[in-house]
Amino acid sequence: MSSATVLALLIGYLLGSIPFGLLLTRLAGKGDIRDIGSGNIGATNVLRTGSKKLAAATLVLDAVKGAVAVLVAHRFWPDAVNFAAGGALIGHLYPVWLRFRGGKGVATLLGILAPLFWQAALVYAIVWLGLLLALRISSLAGMTAAASAPITAAVFGKMAMVPMLLGFAFLIIWKHHENIRRLLKGEEPRVGKKKIEGPA
Repeated sequence: MSSATVLALLIGYLLGSIPFGLLLTRLAGKGDIRDIGSGNIGATNVLRTGSKKLAAATLVLDAVKGAVAVLVAHRFWPDAVNFAAGGALIGHLYPVWLRFRGGKGVATLLGILAPLFWQAALVYAIVWLGLLLALRISSLAGMTAAASAPITAAVFGKMAMVPMLLGFAFLIIWKHHENIRRLLKGEEPRVGKKKIEGPA
């Protein structure tokens, strides 16, 4: 493994591991987001604080850190962009600062895709937002969006990207394993109620 690869992976990981959901809620005086709802640091759980603005900011910043990781690698280590992308996603999912208990990666993967493969990012966003608006189930929308990325790569003939995007989709779906159990039981909460209850 070259020094460029190591640096890209490390920078990606460090950027991805910034827990914006936790930082924003603390700065806003909402306490520790890990003590609310599911304990997750992502935008869906931040919404449980009652602040749509904080949730939106978390979503945007989680996406931006993924995009920045890819752009920095593209600028300095173009041959190691995929390692930066992987580092960013893993950093978000398993941040060392939070004892490797991070978010679920849906927004961060969107940010990674935006500069890496914009067509996949567009499909991803449409699938994610479309299902979220139609079904109001954040986990299902996020997992389906993640699964759309390798499919889009295959459709566009980007076969070299398919294994990596399959790996990313698998990681995100794995992080949703508790949500999958609740979906199968018909107990998964929906977004958009006046009072949002249950884990996500």
